[in-house]
Amino acid sequence: MKKVSVIILNWNGEQLLKQFLPSVVKYTPDDIADVVVADNGSTDKSLVLLKTQFPTVHIIELEKNFGFADGYNQAIAAVKTPYVVLLNSDVEVTPNWLYPLVEEVEQHVDVVAVQPKIRSWKDKSSFEYAGACGGYMDRYGYPFCRGRLLHILETDNGQYDTPTDVLWTSGACMLVRRDVFVKVGGLDATFFAHQEEIDLCWLMRCRGYRLRCIPASVVYHVGGGTLEAESPRKTFLNFRNNLLMLYKNIPEYALKRVMLTRRILDYIAAAKFLLNGYPSNAKAVYEARREFYRIKYRYESIRKANLEQRVVKQIPEIMKGSLLVSFYLKGMKRFSHLKFIR
Repeated sequence: MKKVSVIILNWNGEQLLKQFLPSVVKYTPDDIADVVVADNGSTDKSLVLLKTQFPTVHIIELEKNFGFADGYNQAIAAVKTPYVVLLNSDVEVTPNWLYPLVEEVEQHVDVVAVQPKIRSWKDKSSFEYAGACGGYMDRYGYPFCRGRLLHILETDNGQYDTPTDVLWTSGACMLVRRDVFVKVGGLDATFFAHQEEIDLCWLMRCRGYRLRCIPASVVYHVGGGTLEAESPRKTFLNFRNNLLMLYKNIPEYALKRVMLTRRILDYIAAAKFLLNGYPSNAKAVYEARREFYRIKYRYESIRKANLEQRVVKQIPEIMKGSLLVSFYLKGMKRFSHLKFIR
């Protein structure tokens, strides 16, 4: 049996498959890995393309669009390899991209997930927003990366080429141990898309596993291939899912303070959307908060289980302070300016 299933989740992505799947097929070593496309009920000609032009690619046909989260849950349940790679359909991989990731998890039994260095496909000298060189978070749930603080992307000059522990590995390209993924329950299907991998990684980190970025592996990601940057739907999912993630994972002593601060910050964000001419996005922030409180009761038992199984009390990859304060008030625009890392 092969070691790795490289799984690309597809929904009406015929053009992306045409453009990016050839690099995955070419540079994924077939002695250790299968390339798999899990189709989320596409209505375009994605399946015809796969069956006629990519005969070596394995296909998992799902009957409808389950979203990123549950689509991957179902695809991963259908494969049997020890490791799986979650790979976005708009990622161009490079020669030797997979071996460093596999080597890392095989040499360190406590490492559960790894990601490569992720550069922008549109500007290949720059880091890409969704993952860059490994993900972190501040105490209020704002994610950031080596190479990306908020909307500021750094040029990659090799400044983050050292492998390092991270809080989260990017769902754009993430190798994870299949048995642990299944054991902890996989991605939260309610999230549908956006921040589900951060939620999963935070949960695994709390349970004592390590997550790593391995910059010897490099891929290029387009980003924003499904929802535009100013999509109200994307705004809704990001804000709602972030609140759910916080509620599921924050210790009891910090929960009230964090949620109160987030209420203030979220309404500031909504006001900013409104002032910048995006009323639909402002409304999406309000609707996200309302939806969070509407479904919060479903997560009471999940929160209890997460806290009971937590073995790491203080996670060094979570910034103790506020990213927004560091960025806007202290002028810290680069990851290397932050002082929280060990």
